[in-house]
Amino acid sequence: MSTGNTAPTAPPTPTDLYRHGLRLLLDKDIDGWVALCDDHAVFEFPFAPDGFPKRLDGRPAVAAYMRDYPTHIDLQDFPHLEIHRTDAPDTIVVEMRATGRIVATGAPYEMAYIAVVTVRNGRITHYRDYWNPLAVPASMAEVKSSWATSS
Repeated sequence: MSTGNTAPTAPPTPTDLYRHGLRLLLDKDIDGWVALCDDHAVFEFPFAPDGFPKRLDGRPAVAAYMRDYPTHIDLQDFPHLEIHRTDAPDTIVVEMRATGRIVATGAPYEMAYIAVVTVRNGRITHYRDYWNPLAVPASMAEVKSSWATSS
């Protein structure tokens, strides 16, 4: 007779969850990435320029925002990633750089990000993304218009 280990597993740490999310983005698994978000997750983009959403409320809004991401940006790597713990155990600060290409033009894509991410019960509950709108290439105009209609 096997007793097996039936102890519940702890939810992933914010760092582990975030790293897993990056892998999902590289794999173009947007549904899997969105599933990491709490039903009531709030995403904020304080530096978003006009035409880009400044806030998303709830998983459905995040899903709509991310739905067509791989058809616009082909993420290929995160060559720089630093994750900093904070005094709040559920919150991390992430510094990273993403590289890839703009699908419509084939132009290179490179963006630096700083994000403050809160995770509770194994789900992202708050994500404040300080991406640099000055680095958005002109070739992203198509992406801008599609994101503006999904907010």
